[in-house]
Amino acid sequence: MLDLSKNYFGGIIPSCLGNFSRGISIINLQKNSLNGKIPDFCVELSSLTTLALNDNKLEGLLPRSLVNCTLLRFLNLVNNTLNDLFPHRLSVLPELQVLILRSNRFYGRLDYSMATSSFLSLQILDLSKNEFTGPFPNKFFQSFRRMKLVAASQPHQKRGCDDADANYREGGYEGFHNYKKIMKVTMKRLEIELDLDKSLTDFTLIDFSNNQFNGRIPEALGELNALLVLNLSHNSLNDTLPPSLANMAALESLDLSSNKLGGRIPSKFTKLTFLEVLNLSKNNFFGPIPVGSQFNTFDIDSYAGNSDLCGFPLLKKCGSEEERKPQTPKLVEDEDSAIPFIWKLVMMGYGCGVCWD
Repeated sequence: MLDLSKNYFGGIIPSCLGNFSRGISIINLQKNSLNGKIPDFCVELSSLTTLALNDNKLEGLLPRSLVNCTLLRFLNLVNNTLNDLFPHRLSVLPELQVLILRSNRFYGRLDYSMATSSFLSLQILDLSKNEFTGPFPNKFFQSFRRMKLVAASQPHQKRGCDDADANYREGGYEGFHNYKKIMKVTMKRLEIELDLDKSLTDFTLIDFSNNQFNGRIPEALGELNALLVLNLSHNSLNDTLPPSLANMAALESLDLSSNKLGGRIPSKFTKLTFLEVLNLSKNNFFGPIPVGSQFNTFDIDSYAGNSDLCGFPLLKKCGSEEERKPQTPKLVEDEDSAIPFIWKLVMMGYGCGVCWD
């Protein structure tokens, strides 16, 4: 393991460091002031499994050589100024579980150009706070096999989102095998803590928030019945909600706020019995809010900015069928959400961590 994180190193990453990846499993350079382009990693046969370059000043394109990192499981590039299209080429990496591109300048469409067997092991995909555009291609999600597999060996357990803020300590480094990775997830100002060495086997997340995606939410998302967290907020998505989302039986957090979605909230959504966080605010939904199951626990903030909704927990009661219809169709521009959903990832070891805010 090479850990130079949380220092004041500047300048470019030496190109020779890419050659070191032949005999190193973990390279952690996060939270420095490194600039320039990312050098070629895995030019030769490599044992690299973890690459953390987040929170620097890196720019330019992703090196094409990353496709040779066939053992890579964890790639964090958060908070740089990388400027590239979505890296479809990484979809062939058989072990890749965590891909975090948050807060860069990635751009363009997610047009489907991947092989049938792609991103098969992916469990965490964060593309938030970039400049992606266009509609979601339906086939993009269909190959995410790991997000469709519910662990059969143990029942689904909630992650304690109602608990108070979880505190953590950085333990001392006592050898390679004690290097721990911990994921911290913050939902509505409450934090939960996941040990990736144990919990990554069943933790799944997709965050595409704060981009320029448009069009409708694809039906194929409903096939990801092992997905726990879905955040598509702060885009320009429109049309109605696909009823297939009700098939995401494991879903614990759903944020679709600040879009241009409309129509009724499907009553089938009451089947999402593990849903603890719901944010549909600042859209154009109308009609009665579904009643039953988890929908009896959500507060007014979950529906703020949808003036034609009625029913609990809103003060507006539902009247006749005609009164439940919107008076005129409305389109609203995206606005900042009043309830931020923040996902933080921390790799815990000897003075090293991976975070995104």
